[in-house]
Amino acid sequence: MPSPGREWSTRHSVQAMAHRTVALVNALTTGDPTPAEIARILREHGEADPVTVTDAEVREMRAAARTLREVFEAAHVDRAASALNALLRQAPGPPRLTSHDGTGPWHPHLDGHDDAPWPEWFLTSSALALTILLWDTQRPPGGVCASSTCQNVFLATGGGPPRRYCSRRCATRERVATHRRTHP
Repeated sequence: MPSPGREWSTRHSVQAMAHRTVALVNALTTGDPTPAEIARILREHGEADPVTVTDAEVREMRAAARTLREVFEAAHVDRAASALNALLRQAPGPPRLTSHDGTGPWHPHLDGHDDAPWPEWFLTSSALALTILLWDTQRPPGGVCASSTCQNVFLATGGGPPRRYCSRRCATRERVATHRRTHP
């Protein structure tokens, strides 16, 4: 197999996996996505076609997303670590390396096998990515937007003060709302 290029590294890095987790957790816990919408998110985050997701898998992925959301809701690193440990205990298999029969570079998996169902793969790969981020930064890997009109989770892997909002848009909307309340 040829050595992995930057494109593979970018699409399959821990950061990329964590961003996929955020996109799926937000879609599955703040809305009612169809299997086609979940398949689109998976493709946008590097999964190769064919990506087929069933209604039953969406229901199971929604349950996994609610569980993963607990990691983002954790205000302290100890609570986030506890939530991740609970998720890691649910993994069906021990950590293993796979190259998907030589079609990609070696990388870790916690699911039972390379063709594990989407819900199992989503939960285990997400828990693994968030675990590595917590390990690397020694703080919760993300949070829940503080905006009163938003429930999205976000990653908080950069330096500086802890993030409170999922986006600049939410932060600006809250600043404007506060200004209007205090300066009628």
